Amino acid sequence: MNGNPSRKQQLLKRHRRNKRVALLVALVVLVLAGVLVAWWLPLVLAVLLWVAHEAWFADHLFYAPGDDYQYAFAPSHERAVLWREGRLLLAEPLPVGADDTLIVEVRLASRAFGRFLDPYVSILGGAVADAQAFERGVRGVRYLNLTGEAAALAGGQIQLAGRHCRIVGQPRLWVFPHDDLRQRRVMVIAPHADDAELAAFGLYSQAAESWIVTLTAGEIEADHYQAMGMSRSEAAQTKGRLRAWDSIAVPLWGGVPAERCVQLGYFCLQLPAMQAAPDVAVASREAELADTRLFRQFNRLRLASDVDGAPTWHNLLADLRELILLARPEVIVLPQAGIDPHPDHICAQEAVLEALQGLAWQPQTLLGYANHLHDNDRWPMGNAHTGVSLPPLFQADASLRPYCLALAAPLRRDKAMALGMQHDLQPPAPFKRRLRRWLQRHLAGRRWAAEGENEFFRKAVRRHELFWRTTPGDDKPQG
Repeated sequence: MNGNPSRKQQLLKRHRRNKRVALLVALVVLVLAGVLVAWWLPLVLAVLLWVAHEAWFADHLFYAPGDDYQYAFAPSHERAVLWREGRLLLAEPLPVGADDTLIVEVRLASRAFGRFLDPYVSILGGAVADAQAFERGVRGVRYLNLTGEAAALAGGQIQLAGRHCRIVGQPRLWVFPHDDLRQRRVMVIAPHADDAELAAFGLYSQAAESWIVTLTAGEIEADHYQAMGMSRSEAAQTKGRLRAWDSIAVPLWGGVPAERCVQLGYFCLQLPAMQAAPDVAVASREAELADTRLFRQFNRLRLASDVDGAPTWHNLLADLRELILLARPEVIVLPQAGIDPHPDHICAQEAVLEALQGLAWQPQTLLGYANHLHDNDRWPMGNAHTGVSLPPLFQADASLRPYCLALAAPLRRDKAMALGMQHDLQPPAPFKRRLRRWLQRHLAGRRWAAEGENEFFRKAVRRHELFWRTTPGDDKPQG
């Protein structure tokens, strides 16, 4: 991610500065080893240090693994449980709905191997065995996701077992009852093509009626196309057109017709500039374009702003209002700005909330999602097709209420295929990344998805899709 300063960029800058200091110290040690011991020793040590870094210390983790995650769930959602010999039991019979979101708070303590192998908690006794991984060296409060295992929980069949870590003390259970939002009209707001599939393919492909609205063409950082001999602007335009096509065509795989998919064609990482000057047309950084209509060419639906194609904040708000009034969504799915730090994702949420002000149609429910994090590039941690534990959060927010959808294996495979159709997820991984993965596979026991090389195939093809549920205009969690 590049562009406007963000907390994540500041953290990356600090991380790189600290790494340079560490490299300088290592260089001094290697020189002394060569002078005092043997000339060849620095070469051997340098290779070993590099291998150790790539295998065990290359993650971007901008907090101490011993920090507690902090969630402020309403006390009314807690249910009493018993913890007996690794089995989680309800303290008294309680109705637990099949669609309820089930979260278990545990305190974990890493074992010795848990500093080099990913610690995880095995969840056994349900319909399918699960394993939810955490940070190496974890020592603190974390949150497991048991959504989809209501029957096994009610039957006293759920067993939890730490691997490379142990569960300390008494777990706590939080139950969030939900109606089935798959029976509603759903509109997914995607800042870029593929955001809808990453966050909500399982939801939108099962909803009674779905709309996909993509805000930007995602045209920048087109090095893959420049390598084909295109100029910088040609590559950006080609990438934008391909991603515009993806935003219209890929949802058909999930049952959403092109008539209900709209690409607005604004420019990647320019939404903050548009918001700062709502009347000013903000051109693409790389495509040499100041007109959105090139990237709207595949739309079946015509919008009022097609008349001028001006990339302004006012036009974006007008587009959103026009589409919301047309589709009348009961559920709007959009980025969760408090967790997802991408500038376009933050602006996407703010644009939707501004567009809804005073609008004749109001959705019943907003579902927030996070495809990026401030503090942990690997979340959701662990392997593809495993569950999604709650993300790191270190400032308790009482407004957060999780809504989780469990995805069966056939639906996960369809989601993986949808991601495979996205042009931005198709380029092969760089050699250095492939070498790092080889080292981590053999030295750290990590596994990557068979469906694709891009990291999102590991992070997004999971047993759960996790959202944060709110009611428009209500700052308080639903109870």
